[in-house]
Order: sequence, then C-alpha cells, then structure tokens
Amino acid sequence: MTKRDVVRRILAHQPPPYVPWAFGFTLEAKLKLEQHYHSTDLDRLLHSHLVWAGNPAGSFVDLGRDHFRDPFGVVWDRSVDKDIGQVVDPQLSSPSLAGYKFPDPTAGIFFDEIPAMLAHQPDCYRVFPIGFSLYERAWTLRGMENLMMDFIENPGFVRELLHAIADYNITQVRHALTHYDIDGVYFGDDWGQQHGLQMGPDLWHEFIEPELVRMYATVRSAGKHVFIHSCGDVDELFDSLVADGVNCFNPFQPEVMDVAALIPRYHGRLAFHGGLSTQRTLPYGTTADVRAETRRLIELGRNGGYILAPAHAVEGDVPLENMLAFIDETLAQPGFKA
Repeated sequence: MTKRDVVRRILAHQPPPYVPWAFGFTLEAKLKLEQHYHSTDLDRLLHSHLVWAGNPAGSFVDLGRDHFRDPFGVVWDRSVDKDIGQVVDPQLSSPSLAGYKFPDPTAGIFFDEIPAMLAHQPDCYRVFPIGFSLYERAWTLRGMENLMMDFIENPGFVRELLHAIADYNITQVRHALTHYDIDGVYFGDDWGQQHGLQMGPDLWHEFIEPELVRMYATVRSAGKHVFIHSCGDVDELFDSLVADGVNCFNPFQPEVMDVAALIPRYHGRLAFHGGLSTQRTLPYGTTADVRAETRRLIELGRNGGYILAPAHAVEGDVPLENMLAFIDETLAQPGFKA
C-alpha cells in the first residue's frame, strides 16, 4: 500500500495500516533539522504522506530591506517574521475594485513546478494548495481594519470582493485539476482567534460561507477531496463545514479544541490533520511529554480520519530534541516500512 493509498483510507474513515503524517516547519525550525540530518530534503527524509503540488502563492519580488511584493501587488515586511511577514501596502485604498486587476490565475508561475514535485514524491497523496484563499486574501488587499469596517459599512463591496476572489480560485483549481493528477485541494484561510471567530459567526455565515460552498463544490464535483486550514477556535463551524463539502480540517489546535473528543465525534464525517501542541508541549514540554502526546494522537487515529502533525508549522523556539522525539515516535509505528 502506497502512502497515497494510506491517506485515501483515512479520508474514507477506514482503519489504516498505521497513522499517516505530514509535518510543517518554519524556516528556523527547518534549518535545525537540515543541520541535524545533513540534508535539505526533509519531505522525503521524514516520509511525508502529502506532497504539496503547486505554487499558488506565485513568485514574490524582492524589493530589498526584507520587503517583498506578491503577485496581487501587496507588499509584505518580513524583517521580523521570515515565513509570512506583515502587510504594509494593501492595494484597495477605498471600498471598490475599480482599477484593480487580479493576476492571471493560470500563469505558469503557479503551476510550472508541479511535474517535478510529483516526480520527487511519486507515492504521496497529491494536494494543490491555495493559501490566503478568501477572507485572508480580502484583508491583505484591503487591510484588516478596513475590511472589518466594510462588513458593516460597505457590505455590497465585501460581497463583490469575496466573489471575485472565489472566481479567481475556482479558475485556478479547475486548471490544476484538468492538467495534473491531483487528489485534493487545500484552502488556507484563518478565521479564528484564541477564543471564537475574528468576524463572529453571523458575518461568517452571511459573507464567507456562500463563497466557500462555491469553491468546495468545484473540487467535490471533480471527485477530489477538500482540505482546509484555519487557525484558532473555529470548531463551532465544523457541522457547517461538513455540510459545505470539507473532507479534512487543519491545524486542529489542542489549545482551543478538545482533540480527544472531536476525532471520534466526527468519525465518518470529517478528518483532521494536526493536533500536536505547538503552543505548549513542543516548545515547553520534555521529550517524554512530546513522545506521550504523539503516542496518544496515534492511538486516537487508529480507526482512520486522522493525519498526524503538529498543530501548526513548528516554530524555531522548539528544541531540536523535541522535534526528533515526535519524528521518532511517528516513524516507529508498527506497520510502517520506510
């Protein structure tokens, strides 16, 4: 059974031969592991079961002094956060799309790397990722405070903006699914805070959900799986997300969700990816704590519906020995052969 087959089993909520995994690391954490293993090919070295096939973020133009412009024209300051950064130049100074032009969603910069990515990890489950897929793309273009005010003061503009972003993503998804052997599409879009939704449930259901339904339907109608990512306390949305077409939810944060209760509660309806604490256990726990939590999550995933991972990309403050602890426990699972 290939890694691709194992992931398909867990998405069908069938018991797998072992619990699959896919880890993420920030640049600082990744460097620690690369130095330890004397290799930059961590995905293959750690036997990731997902291959992220595509580059929908496109190429960022280096403007100097840790400032970068993305394909949507937004400028990011990465002087502190080297992985994502902070928006310093939104493109929509007023609540209007007049004069703004989206990039070409089918441009080669988004897709040219896919064949090499698939060839590099041919036995993995293939995911086409779209980060900043709706709400996040809206606030990067408009500015967070402006968009929050627009929900109340300019609702027509917000609907127009979100609809245009969803149309863009749908075109990109259709292109990926038509031209490449992709198994699922991953939509990244943070809605949560440590407690509750950033915009509240009423606004989420009114503005965000209708566009999600359109995007997810594009994937499901092609017979593929929908993966989503949203940080924060968003489990109040799980029933709606299942109805909207989601197959797998990430990052599954134990600091704001009852991981042990949610996996069995949604078995057969929603799979999860994540769950290993990046706010408490990984940075502050002992190696014994990390090993125990990893084993507990593996046990919870025995019946399917779960992909093991830290609850977010592992940060640079996590000790190397703690990273090695969850990696070793994962790869030591009975049934897995490297």
